[in-house]
Amino acid sequence: MRHFVSAACGLWLAAAAPGAAEPVVVVELYTSQGCSSCPPADEFVAMLAANPQILPLALHVDYWDYIGWADKFALPQFTDRQRAYAKAVGSRTIYTPQLIIGGQDRIEGYAPDETAERLRRHLEAGQSVRLSVTREGDRLVIRAEADPPLDAPVRVQLVRYKPEETVTIERGENAGKTITYHNIVTSWEGLGDWAGQEPLELEAPFAGDQPGAVIVQTHGPAAILAAARVD
Repeated sequence: MRHFVSAACGLWLAAAAPGAAEPVVVVELYTSQGCSSCPPADEFVAMLAANPQILPLALHVDYWDYIGWADKFALPQFTDRQRAYAKAVGSRTIYTPQLIIGGQDRIEGYAPDETAERLRRHLEAGQSVRLSVTREGDRLVIRAEADPPLDAPVRVQLVRYKPEETVTIERGENAGKTITYHNIVTSWEGLGDWAGQEPLELEAPFAGDQPGAVIVQTHGPAAILAAARVD
């Protein structure tokens, strides 16, 4: 599996045009320490993170906690976000593990072949929004421009995440396992809406040493138009 993913990542990188700004495709993984089907997907996040054009983000949900193990990374707002994705497409069901690629493609379960193909399509499609983020001390300066201008306002969001942490799980479906989690989302907040007609420039606080990302996304939640990492 590692060989397959490494080879696929090499192909994605090779597909980028020389000198072109590399798009960053956001991959949201909805997962839980209490879900026995999740560890392969959790490991997959680490492999995806090796590609600078892919930003995997692990959002731990809380609806598995009733089994007997409370996921220390789970937040109700992540469950709400996953439900909002389902509602946006008329579904009443949510799953773990679930991948949402670029805010659009939904993959239930662990499906590396399908994930690789969807990622390839997103990377080849490019992005209509040019986004740049500069850190100045404890603040970010965010600039964006849409070409062509957008037809509807989009949401500008700031994500913070912990690069890695290892957890020994004592109860629940994964009892006895020690799992290393990667790109664990600790907060996801909206910074405001942008009409997408004129260039955007705004500032946001960014204290501490946790990395993060700025994400520009259509309402729904739906398509992610641009994303940029912040170290």
